[in-house]
Amino acid sequence: MAGYSYMRAKGWQDSGPTNTVGPVGGPFAEREAMREELLETLHAGPGEAARQEVAVGERGPAPSRWTLRTIRGSVEWLTEYTVSGVWRVLHACDLRLHAACARLFSPDPDYRGKVRRLYRCLRDAARHPDTVVALFVDEFGSQRWPAVAPTGGSEAAVAPRAGNNQQWRTIGALTAGTGQVNYLDGYIVGRQQVMEFYTQLDRAYAAVDLIYVIQDNWNSHTHPDVRAALEGYPRIKPVGLPTYAPWLNPIEKLWRWVRQDVLKMHRWVEDWPLVKQRVRNFLAQFAHGSPDLLRYVGLRGDGKLATVIHTA
Repeated sequence: MAGYSYMRAKGWQDSGPTNTVGPVGGPFAEREAMREELLETLHAGPGEAARQEVAVGERGPAPSRWTLRTIRGSVEWLTEYTVSGVWRVLHACDLRLHAACARLFSPDPDYRGKVRRLYRCLRDAARHPDTVVALFVDEFGSQRWPAVAPTGGSEAAVAPRAGNNQQWRTIGALTAGTGQVNYLDGYIVGRQQVMEFYTQLDRAYAAVDLIYVIQDNWNSHTHPDVRAALEGYPRIKPVGLPTYAPWLNPIEKLWRWVRQDVLKMHRWVEDWPLVKQRVRNFLAQFAHGSPDLLRYVGLRGDGKLATVIHTA
């Protein structure tokens, strides 16, 4: 077999990936050379050899990511290996096929300026809890059909489908300091409902002098009708988040919690009013605030927004 003599040694598979200290030269040095060659190939990305391995026709493109099969086809001394053999080679060289993660990015040219304003508002509310509140506002939709998700049982569960897959919309506000949640729901949430919700918030926080409403750039938030309505509520100050920056709006995690605990694999597809009521019941838990919710969404603990609030 062509390639490294270390790979042909009888006990190479028993060499643990952390056992990398040894005499100069010999199998340890050869394994390091193997690892460096593999890393160089992996960092370069799949190329022509990988394309030939998986393409169906002559014009098929190179794949966008590595698999064990394309690694085997791209490294000359691995071509005679089985796929499981390639996995063992990678393991011996302390290499893996890792799950990827997304790198979130906001294209907003004023990203830093908007983040600084957000932090100022949060600190203002933290320093003056009796007169200033900061609310994170957002919308989400519930669907009649349950979302598929893992669940317990002796066999694969089935998410039933019956009738039309109707949707119900909710606009909600999460208080940064207490975890209190206010919401308004309906068949649709548009600019009329946004104006109604501002009225609801104005009444809910009648005792304070200033209400920061921190929200995304949905066009209903900046519609001329909504802006005109806000003139009637001088205590409400809209605070725009950077575009495409959901990580700065903790109420997004509340919506995730609703989906996880209420909407995924629910059993009431034939009782749409009950599904909607269960969402309301879930949100009602936080009508008077919740330290648990603050921890869940990252407004209490070691997260960035929590640090901004608690170092005010």
